[in-house]
Amino acid sequence: MGAVVTVEGLRVSAGDTVLVQDLSFHIRPGEVLALIGESGSGKTTTALALMGHARHGCAISGGRVRIGDDEVLAMSARQLRALRGARVAYVAQSAAASFNPSRRLLDQVVEPALLHGRLTRAEAERKAVALFSELALPEPLTIGQRYPHQVSGGQLQRLMAAMALITDPELLIFDEPTTALDVTTQIEVLRAFRRVVRERQVTAVYVSHDLAVVAQMADHILVLRHGRAQELAPTGQLLAQPAHPYSRALLEAARPAERPAPPRSADDDARPLLDVRGLAVGYGPRDGAGRPAHTILEGIDLQLHRGQAIGVIGESGSGKTTLARAIAGLQPPHAGTVLFNGRELRPELARRSRDELRRMQIVFQMADTALNPSHTVRDILERPLRLFHDLRGPALAQRLRRLLDLVQLPAATAERLPGGLSGGQKQRVNLARALAAEPDLILCDEVTSALDTVVAAAVLDLIAQLRRELGVAVLFITHDLHTVRALCDEIVVMQHGRNLAQIPRADYERRPAHPYYERLARSVPELRQGWLDGLAPEPALPPAASPLPRPPHPALAA
Repeated sequence: MGAVVTVEGLRVSAGDTVLVQDLSFHIRPGEVLALIGESGSGKTTTALALMGHARHGCAISGGRVRIGDDEVLAMSARQLRALRGARVAYVAQSAAASFNPSRRLLDQVVEPALLHGRLTRAEAERKAVALFSELALPEPLTIGQRYPHQVSGGQLQRLMAAMALITDPELLIFDEPTTALDVTTQIEVLRAFRRVVRERQVTAVYVSHDLAVVAQMADHILVLRHGRAQELAPTGQLLAQPAHPYSRALLEAARPAERPAPPRSADDDARPLLDVRGLAVGYGPRDGAGRPAHTILEGIDLQLHRGQAIGVIGESGSGKTTLARAIAGLQPPHAGTVLFNGRELRPELARRSRDELRRMQIVFQMADTALNPSHTVRDILERPLRLFHDLRGPALAQRLRRLLDLVQLPAATAERLPGGLSGGQKQRVNLARALAAEPDLILCDEVTSALDTVVAAAVLDLIAQLRRELGVAVLFITHDLHTVRALCDEIVVMQHGRNLAQIPRADYERRPAHPYYERLARSVPELRQGWLDGLAPEPALPPAASPLPRPPHPALAA
């Protein structure tokens, strides 16, 4: 059973800067309040304050937070430790930065129940396995024996949700919990969260930039901007008739517009910029033929031309990120070749030339783990400018300012450490670092997954602009079909390490398509209440869906 949560005049500051100002709201047991707004609007700062916590350098400087009859901001450090993880549970945005890489997953999931004396070890392990099954994790009986690096990003996010739920908390705080999940997995996780809230009457706060997801989860929505409340209304009312202009702007940004592809010339079609032939990647001991024990990718063929954007979609664990890492040289394949501008690339990153490194850049999914926490943004962005362009002095400073402008970050961001930035701001620094090299090809691995709708739309506009003006090609890995439909010329559909179909932009809405693509398309949340309730359970697909007949690769047909 949840507890009534009451917030009155909440104020959070960092020195003289006010991050959250005079927020007030009330949540009843069984209700979900969504906090939405752009990156840096104070969503996560507000959510953390409900646990009596402020980030390093910040302080809760005013107001009241009550959970049931308890005044959270009046609690001692010992009382707060007893509160967090037991009565109040937090599901963070970045699971990759939240798990200890040296400990098995099961040990970490059961830890809150053991620390707070809620369950014995045997009881906690049984409950953890039940939660793994409820959250649609593969092999629920054994997945807990793995380490964090041995599961996909989406699986790790669900394991974090299991860790939060194991103590049966009164208040659940979800901070972008489905950001790293593919659409089909997201549906199962959202349904599980809904069941928890409804059946146990848990009080919940849901932080998100995805208004379509919020429409399925929230009873009320609080719109934040610069730490101030812009509008607080029932979900249906806000979606149908938003009262504040900023709320209307967020809703407009949530409906992505198609970004036209740049014109193609005959030269563009003559020779692909990227040509992947028969790529196969795996891990583990190899047999006599050189094949690894475990295969991740098998027989991948892909062509990408200058200025073109191809979207790669598929469920978590389908091999999307491994494909990008193999192309970039971070995970050498055991078979197949990667040609870049007609020249075969060496499989290992260390054996590629500096010019090859410059011309192909990768933007990683998890900005938390991709940015050095001890380096300022200036240090992070100046390094590729010096390495690839030998910039110094005023030219270096000018290029740095331009990069920050490109990704819509203020100039003052240059002096900050990654830990002082929001998730969306860190992802924009991640993108700026790739752009610093002035590449021909950018491998974008879920580059907009951590961004709010307004900033994500701006980043997509930026990528479209780079394609038009510089002829930059993009391999866009994502689980967001709205994004690939808006940006990409073609969609590559992957399942179990195989590319099942390649769908041109003109055929996005035509039928029939591959059944697996149809399933993914049906799983994209719509911006209306009740969509999740009306979604019928999907029939099980075969273990490996059959690929559509494809023409032979040009090199093999010759």
